Amino acid sequence: MRILLISDVYFPRVNGVSTSIRTFVREMQAMGHHVRLIAPDYGVLTEDEHWIIRIPARKIYFDPEDRLMKQAAALEKLIELRRHDFDLIHVHTPFVAHYLGLKLSRLLGIPCIETYHTFFEDYLHHYLPFIPKPTARWLARTISRRQCNAMHGIIAPSQPMLDILRLYGVKAPGAVIPTGLLPKSFERADSASFRARHGIARNRPVALFVGRVAYEKNIDFLLRMAVELRKYQPDLLLVVAGEGPAAESLERLRAELDLQQHVKFIGYLDRNTELNACYSAADVFVFASKTETQGLVLLEAMAQGTPVVALAELGTKSILVEGQGAVIAEEDETAFAGSVNALLSNAEHRSKLGEAGRRYALNHWSARIQAERMLQLYQGQLGEDSIEFVERRRVIRAA
Repeated sequence: MRILLISDVYFPRVNGVSTSIRTFVREMQAMGHHVRLIAPDYGVLTEDEHWIIRIPARKIYFDPEDRLMKQAAALEKLIELRRHDFDLIHVHTPFVAHYLGLKLSRLLGIPCIETYHTFFEDYLHHYLPFIPKPTARWLARTISRRQCNAMHGIIAPSQPMLDILRLYGVKAPGAVIPTGLLPKSFERADSASFRARHGIARNRPVALFVGRVAYEKNIDFLLRMAVELRKYQPDLLLVVAGEGPAAESLERLRAELDLQQHVKFIGYLDRNTELNACYSAADVFVFASKTETQGLVLLEAMAQGTPVVALAELGTKSILVEGQGAVIAEEDETAFAGSVNALLSNAEHRSKLGEAGRRYALNHWSARIQAERMLQLYQGQLGEDSIEFVERRRVIRAA
């Protein structure tokens, strides 16, 4: 197949959407499919630029990590895009990429589908604080409904997220296809060297969070939980790996809670060289986000044999199975701390739970399986609309 992806974010911008795109593309390319991605130009080259069409973009004042593509510049690539003879467009974000995808769908005469990666209802008000929270929720639901219904098909990373879209009034055909794990996620890493590089004592108990340091990730809950956990584990260290707009406020909270010696911010880690070692170096992975549409980092931790303590909310409900590498905790700092302490205090139980999680991730969350499901969905969409789109493409090519 010949597939055109469009996204408002991709590496070097690190987030779950970038990771999902790269994971699916690597599997599809390995199976012989022709894939191209339209994404913003960040002014920094990545390791795999050969299949990416970078578009000039401008910075966003409320979110300096991101870029807004110039749609006119993307449309200047139309002649080049026609030469690729794409079968289908797959959009991954709801900003410029969404409207560009719909326009190219009409111009190229091919179907356009979209993955709904982000739960904007619990996200938008953090970045537009001047809008009242109820208004922001209404706005997110309204825009999501209109955008999803404009597509030929919608993909959600988890069933709870698709259920929410249906409640919004989304009628477009839908499917649940999560992001899987590449084989590299299961490669054993040198945890001792990672601890040494970051000045963490070999026997110090470490709880880890990996992800974007953003308000919707509920990391402040983890810091308050650390205050409770310190009562049982005086030498506790909570490591936060990631960057984002909430970093400064979390650093202030760390000082307010007197956690300077117990919380360490280490920034983004290279996925190819450091991330596995970071997961492996932790005793427990902790996660309190309530807005995840999947929660891939939970699986990445399990793949390294690190047990997880997390809230089961939205997309994480589809991943977390009690006893399969995970302890499902309450949204209460004291109770959550008790769950983490139970693992930190029992090395044998921690090890058994971690190995159970590794088997669970390996047996149920392969990237190849999810990529094959995505390709089947593509084929189904093409078959469903084949008469209409074949005729439209014939007319467009003749013109």
